[in-house]
Amino acid sequence: MSAETLTYLVLGAFAGGFINGLAGTGTALFAMGFYLVVLEPVSAVAVVAMMATLTGLQGLWQARIPVFDQPKRLLRFLVPGVIGVPLGLSVLDIIDAGALRITIATLLIVYGGYFSFRANLPAFSRRTPWIDALVGFVGGVLGGAASASGALLVLWLSLRPWSKSETRAVLQPYNLTILCLTVCLLFFKGAYDGATLLALLVTIPTGIIAAQVGIMVFGHLSDTGFRRLLILLTLMMGVGITLSEIF
Repeated sequence: MSAETLTYLVLGAFAGGFINGLAGTGTALFAMGFYLVVLEPVSAVAVVAMMATLTGLQGLWQARIPVFDQPKRLLRFLVPGVIGVPLGLSVLDIIDAGALRITIATLLIVYGGYFSFRANLPAFSRRTPWIDALVGFVGGVLGGAASASGALLVLWLSLRPWSKSETRAVLQPYNLTILCLTVCLLFFKGAYDGATLLALLVTIPTGIIAAQVGIMVFGHLSDTGFRRLLILLTLMMGVGITLSEIF
């Protein structure tokens, strides 16, 4: 492994691991740009999915208490999301995934750009179990069809005036479950070959350490600060998806 490859892998692992520890999502957005420079696209996706899964386990442990406090809330999102993933994969041949990703990106940019610089945050406080389930389901479909499972969920949760722990108790296990499904599918497609496993030897330790740093920063954020972080993340996701489609 060359010094250049090692450098890009370490930088990608640190960026992706840190944002996973901080926000519970966004690993691919921050890491993929580094990995695509030195890895084949399938290997890059496989490495990011595996690293995000392993670093996400740390964040899940941090969120375990609020998860068990309100398990029904999580299941409203998670069960429909799991159902949506294979459906998204099944429609890949009949939809334009690129156009779908651009549509999602436009929505994220408009929403994130509008609320990132406003003094008052959006607040949707009443219980909406059916909308929650729909968001979870569509997120799963988008994950299978366009690798964008977290986009709609982050947008919706940033509207909710929940505490940062309550928000993370949905976001972290949802993303972790979708990622586990992705890793399994990639494994059966033979994505974890020798080159990918070698890259994982570098990225996993770095990503785990970086995630711990992100978790420590998360502990110092206020509830409002975390919501603002999610809104800013929607903007960055939108820009990142757009750039990936253009270039």
